[in-house]
Amino acid sequence: MKIKIAIVDDNSFLISAIKEKLSFFEDISIKHSSFNGSDLLTKLEENHNIDLVLMDIEMPVLNGIETTQIVKQKYPQIKIIMLTAFDNDENIFNAIKAGADGYLLKEINPEDLYNGIIDTLNGGAAMNPSIALKTLKLLRNPINIDNKKDQEVISLSKREVEVLEQLSKGLSYTIIADNLFLSPSTVRKHIENIYKKLQVHSKIEAVQKAKDHNII
Repeated sequence: MKIKIAIVDDNSFLISAIKEKLSFFEDISIKHSSFNGSDLLTKLEENHNIDLVLMDIEMPVLNGIETTQIVKQKYPQIKIIMLTAFDNDENIFNAIKAGADGYLLKEINPEDLYNGIIDTLNGGAAMNPSIALKTLKLLRNPINIDNKKDQEVISLSKREVEVLEQLSKGLSYTIIADNLFLSPSTVRKHIENIYKKLQVHSKIEAVQKAKDHNII
């Protein structure tokens, strides 16, 4: 019995890399790959006979965390491993909340990836050590989860995080506005809110604090 796998990543080079890693294992069959979550959902509607999805997080149209939530609601039997380039605390936590069964980093070697898939299908949870450690820390010290007051300070909206990411690249308000299809005044408003939430007074402080807190 072959293990039927779907890959979702907006980077075709990475899809090829994952396929190559899994090509060493006879019992794995890659059924299809998609460039975003919405594309995957369309394919699953046609045929949801898939055992496991390897899911990227940062994708256009529908990101990996939103997609995981939908797949888990519609097809709870399908296992999902997040395969991402970053072990960002907030992403890990949100992916687990969305129902992900495992969380691995993209530079994983073929054998660990294969073992992670087998473990997950057997009811375990695939996690790379640095992520397992972060998850434990998040559980032990859930500052930005349980404590509402702290959460207010540091919980930025998805839009604010996007603005902050652009800001960290040294882009001007007008370029950020163009990139995110916003008006410059909206960008300015977002930046004011970011400063307020992060309790900082400058762009450099905002970017630094966001990095310290793994927001960007």
